[in-house]
Amino acid sequence: MSEANDQEVVLEETEEVEEEPATPVIQEVEEEPLVAQQVTDAITAYRKVREAGKEISEKEKEQIDKECKVIQEREVIEIDPIHEPKEMLATGKVKVQIGPPTLTRFEKARIMGARALQLSLGAPPFIPIPKDARTSLDIAMEELEQKAIPITVRRVLPNGDYQNIPIEYFD
Repeated sequence: MSEANDQEVVLEETEEVEEEPATPVIQEVEEEPLVAQQVTDAITAYRKVREAGKEISEKEKEQIDKECKVIQEREVIEIDPIHEPKEMLATGKVKVQIGPPTLTRFEKARIMGARALQLSLGAPPFIPIPKDARTSLDIAMEELEQKAIPITVRRVLPNGDYQNIPIEYFD
């Protein structure tokens, strides 16, 4: 009985090894017609848009055919190259390259909230405390107006590029 069990185990191992290499080959073969079908669908959609249900002349038809041929001969990019995020440095007169030249309301709120929390937990203020200040938020607002807070704002683009902007650069 133990010999029969050993044979079953050996058969199972052999079957698994044979099935694994066959799977990737099938996937690679299926990708080619899929790309060709997508290009054909794109050309069909382009023709519909250009013709837009109206009568077109022979000259316009020839132009559309030329444009469709250009579409068909284009190289299909399947994988985008990996983009490494880079820091954009402030150069010349333009100090703020990403976004508006002033702090947005969201950036102001974030900075004032963080600074007010620090002040409420006992951090020393960077400016003399104004007489009309009643809360730590009032002091944080005054520090921000005077640009006395040593903070940098990081603005990020969708591709990952970013710029670190000191608070002194904002208008």
